[in-house]
Amino acid sequence: MGDAYLTKEHLAGFDNYKYNAKDTSPLSIYVMHPFWNWLVEYFPKWIAPNVMTFAGFLFTVANFVMLSWYDWGFWASTELEDTTPVPNWFWALAAVNIFLAYTLDGIDGKQARRIKLSGPLGELFDHGLDSYSAFFIPACLYSIFGRGPTSVPPIRMYYIMWTIFFNFYLSHWEKYNTGVLYLPWGYDLGMWGSVLMYLATWQFGYQLWKVALPWGLSAGQLMEVCLHVSAMSNLPMVVYNMYRSYKDRTGKMRTMKEAMRPLFTYGTFMFVCLLWVFVSPNDIMNRDPRAVYIMTGTIFSNISCRLIVSQMSNTTAETFNWLTGVLCGAILMSLTMPLLERPLLYLLVIGSSLAHWHYGTGVVQQMCKHFNRRCFMVTKPDESKD
Repeated sequence: MGDAYLTKEHLAGFDNYKYNAKDTSPLSIYVMHPFWNWLVEYFPKWIAPNVMTFAGFLFTVANFVMLSWYDWGFWASTELEDTTPVPNWFWALAAVNIFLAYTLDGIDGKQARRIKLSGPLGELFDHGLDSYSAFFIPACLYSIFGRGPTSVPPIRMYYIMWTIFFNFYLSHWEKYNTGVLYLPWGYDLGMWGSVLMYLATWQFGYQLWKVALPWGLSAGQLMEVCLHVSAMSNLPMVVYNMYRSYKDRTGKMRTMKEAMRPLFTYGTFMFVCLLWVFVSPNDIMNRDPRAVYIMTGTIFSNISCRLIVSQMSNTTAETFNWLTGVLCGAILMSLTMPLLERPLLYLLVIGSSLAHWHYGTGVVQQMCKHFNRRCFMVTKPDESKD
């Protein structure tokens, strides 16, 4: 089966795991959940929930892959010479894909409860792929505006991604300490915002986002502000929920050192990534922003998945992710041998992706074996076929 990423302690923790989440978003409660409850009834019961989860993730990946082909450097929507715009039909397809991804992400858990297959495997699979989508979705939105004078430069888009990463990570850090996953409002708003932005671009062209706004703002700069505000709007509630869990003694009651441990893991990775783009001898962020985004998003997903495993199994989170150490080595090499910087970046993209995929498949295989499940089927391995 390969490397055993989950220890006996992890698996024992999963045995005692109970799902505990709170969704207070009015959009989710009064609009989306009623729609999803109606829609899921049309899905055959032989469709495994993880198939729906993975299919939704692939719709998000499809947008990213196609934009990587049409707009690798984020120049297509800049109106500069020697640039070719993204085909207009793509924006309609992107809107459909992101809506399908959002919908499937909303009904996979309902399908699991409907066919009595809900459990830690499905939740881990779902949230693990969500951590990967945290970079795919904003990277695709960046192609609407491009990196021209009416948008934001790649480094500021990088800051936006880090804000989104922090918001996602914060929710699972909160659950690591409180035992409750408080679903942020920004997710539903962000997904609907993405759909509407793609549809507007399809209908009016990317030139729509070049219109000058009051106070000297561009549409790209307004998007920048909105994404930062939306992502960070969850922070006050996280602080309050953490305070209440300790005051009322309803959480895990970890020591300060143990409670803050996951933030050190995230913080060291963020520091190393930002250090590279600041000290890069070849201005790597402007030379190849998409490769930087892929590498960063992949390692972030790996760090997040390990935190999710820890919070679900009620085990101690790791202090330092080994991929951060590899990244440190690559930075040192690029500073001493600048010609190798871009090849090193591509090696990191490939290596981190393979390492993360190996980790993900290994964890899922261990979970399937432990719980006697098949990841993409509703039947168990020991059940005979009809």
